[in-house]
Amino acid sequence: MLIRSLQHTRASDHNVTSDGWESARLLLKDDGMGFSMHVTTLHAGSELKMHYQNHLEAVLVLKGTGTIEDLGTGETHQLKPGILYALNEHDRHIVRPETDILTVCVFNPPVTGREVHDESGAYPADPDLVEEGAGA
Repeated sequence: MLIRSLQHTRASDHNVTSDGWESARLLLKDDGMGFSMHVTTLHAGSELKMHYQNHLEAVLVLKGTGTIEDLGTGETHQLKPGILYALNEHDRHIVRPETDILTVCVFNPPVTGREVHDESGAYPADPDLVEEGAGA
């Protein structure tokens, strides 16, 4: 059994800060759960263009408001407490927080812990998974 404290995680090296967001990574690849789980704050006024080419992500909004734009369809959806969005097709998107937005995020495959978005808006592929797929 794993027991983690959000407060402790935020004070550790498992708390990652980047342009427009801060993420407390509560579960990571090394925990062996098959997914990672993060509590992430998206900062008001930022514009976060992302495209998780190597991961699937589900996000539950706990606090705050904003929008998410699906860059594939051009549709924009409101974000508010209780809304979940799932990037089930590696969807290119932009999140625009109107207020700070507090979320719980789940990634598959799990992240290792220190990832930040690259120039395309993605987290890098897990080298272990790339290596496994190379021989197949």
